[in-house]
Amino acid sequence: MVSSSARRLSSALITAVSCAYTVIALVYFLQGALYGVLAVVVFLVVVAVHYVNMRAGLRGGRPPAFPLTVLLQVVATYLPDFLLPGGMSALTTPLLAGTLLVYLPLRWGGAAVGLIMLYEGTLLWFGPQAAHLTLFYVVTVPTTGTMIYALVRFTRVTAELEQARAELADAAVLKERVRISRDLHDGLGRSLTAIALKGDLAGRLIDRDPGTARAEVGELVQVAREAAQDLRQVARGYRAMSLAGEVDRAVALLESSGVSVQAHLADVTLPTRSEEALAWAVREGVTNVLRHSRATTCTITTSLQEGTVRLELANDGAPPDSGTDPDPDPGPGAGTASGPSPASGPSAVSGSSAGAGAGTGAPGAGLVSLAERAAQAGGTATGSRTGQGGFVLAMEVAVRREAVS
Repeated sequence: MVSSSARRLSSALITAVSCAYTVIALVYFLQGALYGVLAVVVFLVVVAVHYVNMRAGLRGGRPPAFPLTVLLQVVATYLPDFLLPGGMSALTTPLLAGTLLVYLPLRWGGAAVGLIMLYEGTLLWFGPQAAHLTLFYVVTVPTTGTMIYALVRFTRVTAELEQARAELADAAVLKERVRISRDLHDGLGRSLTAIALKGDLAGRLIDRDPGTARAEVGELVQVAREAAQDLRQVARGYRAMSLAGEVDRAVALLESSGVSVQAHLADVTLPTRSEEALAWAVREGVTNVLRHSRATTCTITTSLQEGTVRLELANDGAPPDSGTDPDPDPGPGAGTASGPSPASGPSAVSGSSAGAGAGTGAPGAGLVSLAERAAQAGGTATGSRTGQGGFVLAMEVAVRREAVS
């Protein structure tokens, strides 16, 4: 994984810097073997504690004994100043600066680094070192500390980006599953209903009117082919739909089922998303008329109202209100809830929320799906009974004013 590679690279660079400072500590052997051994031991302790702190920091956490490990590094850094000549801490404070920047809030870590620089500058200025060496040791404190801090931040940000990428991939997969579920529910429902109706009609006519029965079977085959094409389009993710084309198919299907239809569409050019949302509403509404109502007449109308287009699909045959959902198929976002479908009881959905009328449950899966599509087009979808015992499915979507013919 990318984060593991970044962590290994940062760990290797920090370890290399620590080893480089350890090599510098060998100069204490020039002042005596005892000083040399003591300097190496001190530096090994500092490097070991620093490694524990950085290992946890690179993994985005803190060491188990925090803050004792940081305090131990502070003690191991400054205690040798009282045991070794020449300011031993000048070699170990750059590593301490990195630890402080990683584990303290940045403003406090920066202030601590400034104090370290002041202490080392004062200590070395009055020592035997030349001025340029004093400046060198002072400058290494913020530069090395900043480098260590940057490597730790680089590793953490890489891990966060990798996690975000994985979450986005999961979200994309979920979104695609929801799309497929919704398209299958909304698209194939109408086709399967039409196949069932035409099959029943052909079965009733086959004895007394074979010619009409054969015509119905032919139309059944055509609907089945359209359903297969719809299924392929769902799999490919391409669902371009025309409102006028969907209304034409709805009129033909309803009239072949004995329902008188009137369609009046406003002369409006719609954005693609809005037109597809309205087309889906026609398909879902007609499917529920055929499945659940006893309608004899149906009207499909669109009208322009102040920057929105309103579609109304009304029928005169809403079934008795039973408080149950005659369309139990689960749809996207519906979970296991049940309630009236657009042709079975009063319900209203705005955005992704729904409200049901008295004596009903939650809205059906089809209406929830239409509400989601309407919300994506900047509108709403509602379904309600009429006073004449019918049902009206309404959807409003946004339309650009300059798109009006």
